[in-house]
Amino acid sequence: MSDEFTLHTSEWVYPSEAVKAAAKIKDYEALSAEAARDIEAFWAKRATETLDWFAPWEKVLDRSNAPFFKWFVGGKISVVHNALDRHIAAGKGDRIAYYWEGEPGDSREITYGWLNEQVCKFANVLKSLGVKKGDIVTIYMGRVPEIIVAMLACAKIGAMHSVVYGGFSEQSLADRIDDAKSRVMVTCDGAWLRGKIVALKDIADAAVARSSTIEHVVCVKRTGQAVNMTSGRDQWWHDVMASASPEAETVQMDAEDPLFILYTSGTTGKPKGILHTQAGYQLLISVTLSWVFDIKEDDIWWCAADPGWITGHSYIVYAPLILGATSVIYEGAPNFPGHDRWWQVVEKYKVSILYCAPTAIRGLMRHGDELPRKHDLSSLRLLGSVGEPINPEAWRWFYSVIGGERCPIMDTWWQTETGGFMVTPLPVVPLKPGSATRPFPGIIVDVVDEEGRPCGPTEDGLLVIKQPWPSMLRTIWGDPDRYVSQYWSHFSHEGWYFSGDSARRDEDGYIWVIGRMDDVIKVSGYRLGTAEVESGLVSHAAVAEAAVIGIPDDVRGHIIYAYCILVAGQQPSDELAETLKAHIRHEVGPIAVPSKIEFVPALPKTRSGKIMRRVLKARALGQPEGDTSALED
Repeated sequence: MSDEFTLHTSEWVYPSEAVKAAAKIKDYEALSAEAARDIEAFWAKRATETLDWFAPWEKVLDRSNAPFFKWFVGGKISVVHNALDRHIAAGKGDRIAYYWEGEPGDSREITYGWLNEQVCKFANVLKSLGVKKGDIVTIYMGRVPEIIVAMLACAKIGAMHSVVYGGFSEQSLADRIDDAKSRVMVTCDGAWLRGKIVALKDIADAAVARSSTIEHVVCVKRTGQAVNMTSGRDQWWHDVMASASPEAETVQMDAEDPLFILYTSGTTGKPKGILHTQAGYQLLISVTLSWVFDIKEDDIWWCAADPGWITGHSYIVYAPLILGATSVIYEGAPNFPGHDRWWQVVEKYKVSILYCAPTAIRGLMRHGDELPRKHDLSSLRLLGSVGEPINPEAWRWFYSVIGGERCPIMDTWWQTETGGFMVTPLPVVPLKPGSATRPFPGIIVDVVDEEGRPCGPTEDGLLVIKQPWPSMLRTIWGDPDRYVSQYWSHFSHEGWYFSGDSARRDEDGYIWVIGRMDDVIKVSGYRLGTAEVESGLVSHAAVAEAAVIGIPDDVRGHIIYAYCILVAGQQPSDELAETLKAHIRHEVGPIAVPSKIEFVPALPKTRSGKIMRRVLKARALGQPEGDTSALED
């Protein structure tokens, strides 16, 4: 344990009296105690409070076929009824669902009424193409409102969607089409990113040529460049929607019917199609968004992710609509045409809650305080972090410069597999910069050793979830054996989900996520989390972002190899490398000093912003890089 870690764990940031007075949920401890007394009664109460049901459930949680758990068995429900139908029936059709901002500067206001009509129309289009309950529709689009329409239209008729982020390669898209056996794909002609067109339709055409199942392609015209339209297969969105009926029935679904699959890349082998189902998923995401981000009638919520990732599925599309919230969606890059584009968006729409990735925060932090301070950010009242662990330096910058030291940061730990937040504060919970704090009420999380024994304070361990939770994945599509072996077989305890992440729990019970287990470096017998060393490097004023990997060494087991992106105006040099080594020695400890520091202009990242350290390691060692379909570049 480093002195740096000890310093961080003793730093507290307390919510103001104004934040506590405004919070809907004022007693985290009471809710956690309620859940501990009877976990099933706890979630049943939330299900009644939060969602409309066509028919009640017979059993809250069925454990009889673990780890294939079932929630709200026998209940009948629809996510589209909860996200749209009930709001329209309540006369809220004119309420803004989304403020959409295009990268070139065009914008649209999307009401609940317009969204409902478009969803009904596209549901009828899908039915006309032969899509029926249980089919899987592949969606490969930019960050435009039509992606939300397509997702909801699938759910309205009981079909599943498989959203593939608009930017995956043609082979990656083809692999996902074939695995899902999709007959219909929805795409765009292109998408805007950093002032250039991403040729989505061209990539989609190449993927369809490599796959074997697609019969119909519906294409949204966004960027307007000429694209190939194959006769008999391809149709324009605006053409098919023009003649579609604006009325469609919402199909009643069983609580455990599939809602969607979403592919997440593994370290090796083919991507995993994570399956989420109806009732439990929509319950947990809506309760977590309501409690953690304290969504109210007059809030403007901005989750600055992409609908194509689980963050977007849960907290751009489904949860905000279930809660009847108003959201912002921005199409493009955070640094185009300038590094203050996000702050322009916050100011324009008076965003009150901003939820984004540490990678984006560090990238914007690199360009200093002056750009955000040119904009009125006074509308913000809460901030949030999602993705990899946020280092304390970035946390403090986000809190002070963007939030004006008045906006608590809700640092959330969760995964594609969990569906929603697992470890997170509520606005009333005291914070520690860099810690996701404590489990959400009703989620049983622990840090244990390889034998499943609880770790002592500050000891590195494995992050596990000890009880089923409503939004949990149900299987890996087409591979139930892999589901069991990867997530449920690490420990002998039945019902223990192994996250693959390492963590520490400090003396106050706060959880500090270190990173993936393959992001832990063992040097001379000491386990060092990559996040801790990277945080030490970024704490130096010259470094904007860093990634470290472990390289095998005959003497020390592994040595540390560091990659650093410098802040604007800094120049790489041997002297700077030595300065950074001395800085790490002081901040983290001698055992953490990198043997080599390489200055680079960019790092390999997924499109969701996570650094792919295993790619760096494979390149350094001249080894195969495995599945790189998630790489941004």
